[in-house]
Amino acid sequence: MDEQLQMLKALTNANGISGFEKEAREVMHSYISPYADSVETDHLGSLIAKKTGLANGPKIMVAGHLDEIGFMVTTIDEKGFLRFQTIGGWWGQVMLAQRVTVMTKSGYIDGVIGSKPPHVLSPEARKKPVEIKDMFIDVGASSKEEAQEFGIMPGDAIVPVCEFTVMKNEKLLMAKAWDNRIGCAIAIDVLKNLQGEDHPNIVYGVGTVQEEVGLRGAKTSAHAIKPDIGFGVDVGIGADTPGTKGEGTLGAGPQIILYDASMIAHKDLRDFVVQTAESNEIPYQFDSIAGGGTDSGAIHLTADGVPALSITIATRYIHTHAGILHRDDYENTVKLLVEIIKQLDSDKVKELTFS
Repeated sequence: MDEQLQMLKALTNANGISGFEKEAREVMHSYISPYADSVETDHLGSLIAKKTGLANGPKIMVAGHLDEIGFMVTTIDEKGFLRFQTIGGWWGQVMLAQRVTVMTKSGYIDGVIGSKPPHVLSPEARKKPVEIKDMFIDVGASSKEEAQEFGIMPGDAIVPVCEFTVMKNEKLLMAKAWDNRIGCAIAIDVLKNLQGEDHPNIVYGVGTVQEEVGLRGAKTSAHAIKPDIGFGVDVGIGADTPGTKGEGTLGAGPQIILYDASMIAHKDLRDFVVQTAESNEIPYQFDSIAGGGTDSGAIHLTADGVPALSITIATRYIHTHAGILHRDDYENTVKLLVEIIKQLDSDKVKELTFS
């Protein structure tokens, strides 16, 4: 496994749902700090790595979010089963019988989201989805007291389980938390690939917190940076599977998001990104997302407004335990952002800002 895959493995295997990003932040810090002039953390927990090309140059923010979707313990019943609150957007049909990790003050506890075997279900019951409010987590405790002895208490984070896997087609990578450790990896590699490059900017590689519950870390980190240009780098919809409709094809290049529920892409910045991709023969595809948003939605509303754009990686099965993406899309996104940053001088930024 090469160094890049080792980094992706470390990032995705780290546990860090919204509000509990410490482990993922420490991994990102370890990988990005060699390429940054400074690494700081805002008061909410977002990581901000700064790399100066030109001291008075425009400030360019490249943000992926550290948090992944998961759950939180709300109560423990008398038989030791855990009831929970979803953190981020879940569809109940992808949850049953899936493994989880409970993060306690005493260490990590393995568990599984309980399900009934089909043998005990009536034909009518088999046709009905189980509501999330009726689900529970089994950690192998025989009582509430034993679960408490394990160190479990209300408020503990619960994280999906899926080990990082290079698939038989080695371009395809499977893991939990692609949403959005891939964005964090891109921020790391952008700073890495700018080493030794002349560029007229101050570049910020950012790992934001609490994106999945309202773009919260993007608000605080953008407030701290006050960027001139912002890029939210995230996963997009992988729409190349049976029964799925959309434009997202794995391996076809970065997705340039035209519209989502949090923002309309800045037209001139979008056109500049497209021109940069075409002049450097970097494949790309367009997409729009009717529901949901990315950190760009918060970044573009900072201060007097920030020209911003979301660039995403088509990923299958997002907001489940296991996602799949294409390594070429990741590498082409890094290449595209590096080329963009090399060309975003003060004159170009002023043109974009005041057009």
